[in-house]
Amino acid sequence: MIELGKYNDLVAYRQTDNGWYLTDETGEEVLLPNKFIPEGMEKGTEINVFIFLDNEERLTATTQKPLVNLHEFAMLEVKDVNRYGAFVDWGLDKQLMIPYAHQSTKMQVGKRYLCYLFIDKVTNRLLASNKVYKFLDNETIDVKEGDEVNLIILNTTNLGINVIVNQKYKGLVFHDTVFQKLKYGSHQKGFVKTIREENKIDIILEKQGYKNVIDKNTEKVLQVLNESNGYSPFNDFSDPDDIRLNFQMSKKNFKKAIGALYRQKQIEIEEDGIYLV
Repeated sequence: MIELGKYNDLVAYRQTDNGWYLTDETGEEVLLPNKFIPEGMEKGTEINVFIFLDNEERLTATTQKPLVNLHEFAMLEVKDVNRYGAFVDWGLDKQLMIPYAHQSTKMQVGKRYLCYLFIDKVTNRLLASNKVYKFLDNETIDVKEGDEVNLIILNTTNLGINVIVNQKYKGLVFHDTVFQKLKYGSHQKGFVKTIREENKIDIILEKQGYKNVIDKNTEKVLQVLNESNGYSPFNDFSDPDDIRLNFQMSKKNFKKAIGALYRQKQIEIEEDGIYLV
């Protein structure tokens, strides 16, 4: 069965004036228009194509690369707004519509929004939605503590930063574990720290484990020292907020890092700060 909104592996079956008809294992056909046909195509050629609906709502194949696939999220730019909704550039010639009912805020031309691609049950058309939380479901999850996961950054709350986990679930990165700037809609690797009641997923951005933390943080301390002529005015007694700002780590991890570097005889710790040896 040829699947709308996804990549399909198909075979060139017959050529017409409008292009090549491709077929799947069941014999279902879809047109690959002439403008998308790669050089050297002939009967029997296997090709991976994306399936969308053309302006007459017919299944159509393309070799263009969409910016988002079915049931996934991506940042998309609004190119037009009319009485039906907003229309975004998603990498294909035909723009993708976001009806007003699926806009969390009134969209503006030229701005980028995080969108979800789905098939409308009534019209069977591909549409996008900016109401992202509607499409996140933690009722059943297939991740466990310690797993590396793919994240998309959402909004900031009092507790932390909401994220999309593996294009499926809602997760949370607590503020006290974040030591870098996270941009809305950006992609980030992370790790599942804990799974709480009702499948609430707590995420950390760095893999847990003493050695991993120490190695990364000692590298950061050495980098700062090398960039400041071998001296930094911070030590065990410095303010935690100053350490977080200058080293992108907690005071606890800073103390562990400089302790490790001191034992390795790479730095000296003095009352006025730390020095490269």
